Amino acid sequence: MKLLVPGRICLFGEHSDWAGGYRRVNAEIEKGYAIITGTNQGLHAEVKPHPTKLIFRATLGNNSRKDFEIPMEPQALLEAAQKGGFFSYAAGVAYQIMTHYRVRGIEIDNFLTDLPVKKGLSSSAAVCVLVARAFNRVYDLKLTVRGEMEQAYLGEITTPSRCGRLDQGCAYGNRPILMTFDGDRIDVKEVSVSKDLHFVIVDLQAEKDTREILSRLNRCYPFAETDLHRQVQEYLGPINARLVQEAEKALRQGDAEGLGTLMTEAQAKFDQCVAPACPSQLIAPVLHKLLHHGPLQPLIYGGKGVGSQGDGSAQLIARDAATQDQAIEIIERDLGMKCLKLVLRPGRRVRKAVIPAAGFGTRLFPATKAVKKELFPVIGRDGRAKPVILTIVEEAINAGIEEVAIIVQRSDQELFEEIFCTPPPIENFNKLSRENQEYCQYLMDIGHRITFLSQELQEGFGHAVYCARKWVGEEPFLLLLGDHLYASDTEQTCARQLLDVYERSGQNVVGVKRTPIAEVQAFGCVTGTWDNPDSVLSVSEFSEKPTPEFAAQHLRVDGLDPNEILTVFGQYVLNAKIFDYLEEHIRLNIRERGEFQLTSCLDRLRQEDGFLGFVVRGRRFDIGLPDAYRQTLWDFRNAG
Repeated sequence: MKLLVPGRICLFGEHSDWAGGYRRVNAEIEKGYAIITGTNQGLHAEVKPHPTKLIFRATLGNNSRKDFEIPMEPQALLEAAQKGGFFSYAAGVAYQIMTHYRVRGIEIDNFLTDLPVKKGLSSSAAVCVLVARAFNRVYDLKLTVRGEMEQAYLGEITTPSRCGRLDQGCAYGNRPILMTFDGDRIDVKEVSVSKDLHFVIVDLQAEKDTREILSRLNRCYPFAETDLHRQVQEYLGPINARLVQEAEKALRQGDAEGLGTLMTEAQAKFDQCVAPACPSQLIAPVLHKLLHHGPLQPLIYGGKGVGSQGDGSAQLIARDAATQDQAIEIIERDLGMKCLKLVLRPGRRVRKAVIPAAGFGTRLFPATKAVKKELFPVIGRDGRAKPVILTIVEEAINAGIEEVAIIVQRSDQELFEEIFCTPPPIENFNKLSRENQEYCQYLMDIGHRITFLSQELQEGFGHAVYCARKWVGEEPFLLLLGDHLYASDTEQTCARQLLDVYERSGQNVVGVKRTPIAEVQAFGCVTGTWDNPDSVLSVSEFSEKPTPEFAAQHLRVDGLDPNEILTVFGQYVLNAKIFDYLEEHIRLNIRERGEFQLTSCLDRLRQEDGFLGFVVRGRRFDIGLPDAYRQTLWDFRNAG
């Protein structure tokens, strides 16, 4: 199993994590707010279980290799953690994991590190998150990203390090997040950007004493006793809150110039209010030499210090990709400082949808001997009679999907093409009303966006999805079931609701709905913990058609009625990695109930890539059973 954990850079809000923590003592202190994002560099590793040891093979920044090996015994791990040093972080996290979970050992081969260490990019936190994530994935501890972050934090403070709470935010990857610190409570909200933003991270090639900075600034808390204390609390409190609020808005708008202005203001206010509390470290002549270097000014919108500030690292926001490269060239040539690129990009848009429609329809036999179930008629809310497959295609297209693949048996392809690609004979076309003639053209237009893919053998839902691998390529895609209809309770289609969640989070998403526990044996089910109450769930387990007894014991979700379970709605947004797992099952002939299924591969994708569940505001209608189809004919027409 391969993992990547990036470093993290604090775009705005340095020091506010520990400052906001003092609210547990003094409630008049402002909450702490920070916006952080993962870097484009990090720790790359392969991980696997070990029966008795923690083994960590590390590649350091100078490409040197160091190995660490220790028995997975609590006392040995604790002693190694408390000694300090690079490997103490791995030992500290392993100690915390072993304290809270039943695990054996683990082997971590950190084969590549392209993240600079000790430069304010939280390399130590990245090590801690890597170890927590390795245990989580290898032993399927069902920790959410937040859970991994918490275990990483506990592990790091087991060492002599006294990191802040925002460091382990690198667990969220290279997407920006807004963190709020209120005493011991932390809230995390993802921030999506609408345009590419180009940053330059600069190693100032100087030194700073972070412990001295933190020691001096902590003297200003929890109660302000001097004017200096008050101005430090003012900057880390109300001033920082305003700057972060405005920066979040600028990020969402893709406003690079606005971000640059805010960075410049943040640095100026920091110099005025905070630097006097530790002048030996925070006057930072090297930082200011960079920020005011004349040849850079036409290329950047602004910049500021990074991390605990001082002469460690800096961040600049360039005007575009070209000026980003030019700025790096000037900094390295004129100032002899090393640079890294950081590009924040909008969430990847989903363009393609896949609809499997090659099943035989055994539960609707003998009707399916005459008519494919996907071609059964239904009446929509517009009063028009349509084949089921058309309503599903419209669900995708109305959500903004550009291309649709329908998986069919080769012998049935002509039937589907008849709907979307073949106009009726002219004598029949002339008999249609003008409205239906226009609708006929609409069908042909849809047909230009549809590709038919063949499933030669019907070997399960997972096999059907795999047939779309080459067509999908490396893109994320929307997956819709061929025997489900959907009706939204909002102006957005059900599929559009899922796509919005994916584009905000960048994570795989499955639509879910609340279902009486007595009915769960007919559906795939999920469980997990809420990211947003009653809306977005961090999925910790998939289960295919469990018994009500199993569901009651293992699949309950906090906040739901005791008689409800979350079942799969029939819509997914998936990373193309799913095809790797499906291919492995097919190559190794791993079958469930005689077929290649999707659910176990979804659970693997959850373990390695993360998965969100979204409670869709809408209804699903199943046509796969006679009684369900009969009920759908009535309910779908009247939905909404």
